[in-house]
Amino acid sequence: MRLRQALRTGVAAACIASVAAPAGIAAQPAQTQVRREGIEVRVASTATFSRVEVRGGRATSRQEGQTVILTLDRDGDPDIARLRTSPPKWFKTAEKRRVNGRLQLVLTLADNAEARIGAADGSTYVNAFEKAEPSEAGASTPEVEVAEAEPVRANPLPPGGLIRAESKVAGDQIQISFPFANPAGAAVFRRGDAVWIVFDAPANLDVSKIPKGVSAIRNSQVFRGADHAALRIEVSGDAPVFAESQGATWTVSIGPGGQPQPTVVRVLRDLDSGPANLKAPLAGATRVINLPDPVMGDTLSVVTALGPSKGLSSRRDYVDLAFLASFQGLAVETLVDDLSVKRDGELVRLSRTEGLTLSPPWAGRNRKTATADAPQAAIMPALIDETWAKVGEDGFLPRYNALVTAASQERMAEKDGRSTEARKALARFLLGSELSFEAIGVLTDLGQTDPEALDDPEVRGLRGIARTMARRYAEADADFSSPALLEDPSTSLWRAYLNVQLGQAAEARAQFAKGAAAFGLMPAQWRARFARADAQAALALGDLVAADASVRQALQEKTSSEERLLTRLTQARVIELQGFKDRALKIYLAVATAPKDSIAAPAQLRATQIRMELGQMTPLQAATAFDGLRYRWRGDATELETIRALGKLYLEQGRYREALEALRSAGSRLPNVPQAQQLTADLNAAFKGLFLDGLADGLEPVQALALFYDFKELAPIGADGDLMVRKIVRRLVDVDLLSQAAELLKYQAEERLEGVARAQVSTDLAVIYLMDRRPEQALEAINGSRTTVLPTALANERRLIEARAWSGIGRFESALEIIEKDPSRDANELRGEVTWKQKNWAAAGPMFEKALGERWKSAAPLTSEDEGRLLRAGVAYSLAGDEASLARLQQRYEGFYEKASNPEALRIALSGVPVGRLNVADFGRVSADNEAFAGWVAKMKGRFKTRPAPVGAPKAPVAPARQAQAAGGAGARG
Repeated sequence: MRLRQALRTGVAAACIASVAAPAGIAAQPAQTQVRREGIEVRVASTATFSRVEVRGGRATSRQEGQTVILTLDRDGDPDIARLRTSPPKWFKTAEKRRVNGRLQLVLTLADNAEARIGAADGSTYVNAFEKAEPSEAGASTPEVEVAEAEPVRANPLPPGGLIRAESKVAGDQIQISFPFANPAGAAVFRRGDAVWIVFDAPANLDVSKIPKGVSAIRNSQVFRGADHAALRIEVSGDAPVFAESQGATWTVSIGPGGQPQPTVVRVLRDLDSGPANLKAPLAGATRVINLPDPVMGDTLSVVTALGPSKGLSSRRDYVDLAFLASFQGLAVETLVDDLSVKRDGELVRLSRTEGLTLSPPWAGRNRKTATADAPQAAIMPALIDETWAKVGEDGFLPRYNALVTAASQERMAEKDGRSTEARKALARFLLGSELSFEAIGVLTDLGQTDPEALDDPEVRGLRGIARTMARRYAEADADFSSPALLEDPSTSLWRAYLNVQLGQAAEARAQFAKGAAAFGLMPAQWRARFARADAQAALALGDLVAADASVRQALQEKTSSEERLLTRLTQARVIELQGFKDRALKIYLAVATAPKDSIAAPAQLRATQIRMELGQMTPLQAATAFDGLRYRWRGDATELETIRALGKLYLEQGRYREALEALRSAGSRLPNVPQAQQLTADLNAAFKGLFLDGLADGLEPVQALALFYDFKELAPIGADGDLMVRKIVRRLVDVDLLSQAAELLKYQAEERLEGVARAQVSTDLAVIYLMDRRPEQALEAINGSRTTVLPTALANERRLIEARAWSGIGRFESALEIIEKDPSRDANELRGEVTWKQKNWAAAGPMFEKALGERWKSAAPLTSEDEGRLLRAGVAYSLAGDEASLARLQQRYEGFYEKASNPEALRIALSGVPVGRLNVADFGRVSADNEAFAGWVAKMKGRFKTRPAPVGAPKAPVAPARQAQAAGGAGARG
C-alpha cells in the first residue's frame, strides 16, 4: 500500500506543473448552433459609448449611484461572461441575482461614467458614456442671449455634449478636428493675431490635445455661450488657415498645405430692402451669433454655416462695418450701434434704419482700364494669336511693365462696374510669351477678386491654356470643361492634347477631329505640337498609318530645332513599330546626341532597349545603362519608362529587392503621369509574383519576411493580400518564428481589415500568441477585434481561445465561465484541462475518460492524444483515490500497453504496479504539460496549413464621427 501511495506521489510530481493543454481547439466543420431560449444579454461598444441590451423579457430599472439594477419579469440564466471577464468601456462588472423567482441583472458603471436607460424593439438597454467635463476655469464668459431660434436639423452634439478636439502635425501644418455627432454650422476667421473657430452649438470643447507653444500656435482659449461654442487660437505671423468639413467633422488647418481655398462669398447691394443695405448669399447659413471678443472689448456678429467651406479672402471695410477675412462663414465688425445682422434663409442681410453709408452704384464705371495697343482677344476663346508676344521697338520689359500697370489700376478700381480687359490683355501677352505660371497667377487672381469673370469663356480658355503649358493637366481639364467652352473647336484641340498627356488615346483622337476647324488658326509651333500629339494617340491605338501622316504634318511646320527633334523621336517610334528596328535605332542614336537631356534621354532609353533586343547588349549591360539614365533625366514619363525597364531586368535576374526598390522609387512622385499607373501595375505584379505566385519561396523565411516588411504597403487589399500574409505566416510558423508571424498578423488585423475578416485574422493571431506562451497578448487580440455578429463557428472558436488564454494566466474560474454553456467536444476537453490545472482530481478524471469515449472498443493502437488522455485520467483517478474507476480503466485498456509509445507510464498510471524498469524521462515526456503543449502546437501548425484565407471587406477610410447604434438581430458574440 505504501508502494502504491509512493508511486501515486511520483505520478503527481511529473504531472502537476501544467502550463497549456494538449487538446486542439481548431474550429470544427460547420456545427449546428445551439439555439438559446430565454433571456439574452448583448454587448456592443463604440468610441463614444457602450451598450448593454437585455432581450427576452420585460424589465424595470433603477439606478443607485454607479449601479444600474435591471429586474426582469421572470427567471433566466443569460450568458454574461463577457461583462464579467472583459467588460466594455465605462462598465466595471456585472452580476446575476435572483429575487423572488425573478432574474436581477446588476451593472456597475465606471467612476467616470454615466448611464441612460431606455427600451426599444422589445428590449431594455443601458447606454454608458463619459461624464461631461466642465470647461476650463476662467475660460468661459457669461452666457449671452440667443440671437435667433435653433434651425430645424439634427442635434450636432453627442450625449453629454462633449467634443474632444483631435490634432495632428503634417509637415509645417497643424490640423485640428472637431468630430460632432451630426453636421454643425461653423465660422472660422482671423482677427489680428488670433484665429477664431465658432460652432453653432453649446458644446463642451476639450482642447487638451491641441499643442501649445509650437511654432504656429502660441495659446488657445475656450468660450461657451447659450447658443455657441468658440475657440480662440493665437497664431504666429500670417500662417495660412484652411477649414474643411467631412461629414460631421470640421477640420481647421494652420500652416501651409494643399487644402482647397473656400468658395468666395459675394457681398452685394440689397436692392430689395429700400435704403442702401447689403446682403451676402451664404449657402447653409445656420445662425447669427453675438460673440464677445475679450481682447478687443467689443462684440462681433458671426454667421455660421454648414460645409463645404465658404468665406471672404480679405478684409472689406465700409463706413458702418467691416467684414473680417474668413475661411468659413462670415464675421462682421460693427462700427455703429444700430447695425442689424440677420439671417433670412441662406441670405445674410446687413442694414440700418436709415440705410448704410455706401458709394453710389455708378461710381467708377468710366475709368480707363487698358492701353489702346494691348493684345486683343482671338476669334475663339482658346486660340493663341501670334501677335500676343510682340513687344515693339522698346523690348520686353517696357511692354510688360505697361500691361502690368494697366492691370493693377483696373484691379484697384471700385468693383461695381469695373472691367477685366486690362488683366486679360496681360494674360494674353504672358501666354504668347509662354510664361505660363505668371499667366496662371494673373487669371487666378482675376477669378478670386471678380468671380463673375469665370463665366467669361475667354478667361476659362486662357487659364486652361496656361495650366496646360505648366503641365497642370487636371486643373486645365476643369477649365476646359466649362459649359461655355463645350462646343468650341479651339478648346477641343487643347482637350485632345490633354488626353494624350493623360493616356486617353481614343478620346484624344475624337477631340482632334472636333478641333480641325481651329487647327490652322494656331501658331506654327502649336500646330506641330498638336500634330505630334495626334501621332502619339494613333500609336497608342495601333494606327500606324495615321501616326505616320501626323508626324509628316508636324515636320512640315516651321518650328525650332528642339521641336523637330521631338517630332523625330515620335517618327522613330513609328518606324520601330513598323518593324524597321535598325532604321529606328539610327534615328534614336542621332537624337541621343542632342545637348538637351529632356530630348536625349528618351532617345537613349529606346536605343538601349533596341540594342538589347538585337543582341548588341547583354541584360547586365542594359541594366547598368538604365540605372545611369534614370539619374540623368528626372521628372517626366521618360524617368518612369526607364525605371520600368530597369525593374523588369532586375526581376528576370532574380534581384528582387533591387527590382522593387527601383519600381517604387518614382511612381509616387509623379502620380499624374500615365506611365505612373503602368509602373504601379508593374510594381504590384512583381510583389504579387513574389509572395503569391511563389517566386519568393526560394528565399529563406527570414529573408522573405524582411522583403515583405520593407514593401508591405504593396500588399493588395482583399483576398490576395490576406493570402500573401497567410502564406508567409505558414512558413514562419513552420520554423517556429512565432514572434515574427504574430507581428505580421497584428499589422494585417489592425491596419488592413475590419469586421469579420479582422476578427478571423485576430483569432489566428491569438492562437500564435498562445503557441508562443503569451496568453496576455492573446486576450488583447481577442478583445481588440470584438464585433457584434460573427459566424457561429468563428465565435465558438474565439470563445475557446479566450478561455484557454484566461487559463494560461491562472484565471481558471473565468475560463470555465466563458465555456460554461458550450457543450462541444473541444470545450469539454478544455474544461477537463482547466480542472486538471485546478487539481480537482475527482472532476478531472471523468472528463478525460469521457473524452476517450469508447476508444477501448477499437483494437487500433492509441494515438498520442488518446494516450495522453488515458494517462491523465488514470493519474486523476489515482490522486482522487477512486479505485473503482481506476480498475475500470485498467480492465478496458490493459491490452493497449504493448503498442503504446510509453507502456510503462500507462501501467504505472492505471495500476500503480510497474512491470519492468520505469524510465522517468519516458514517463515525464508523456505526462508533463510541455509534451502536451508541443502536441497542441503541432496541431495548430497543421491548422495554419489547411485553413483558408479570411473572407471579408478591407478596412475602409475612417468615417466622420457619428452616433453609433448597437447592432440588433440574432448572432454570436465576438
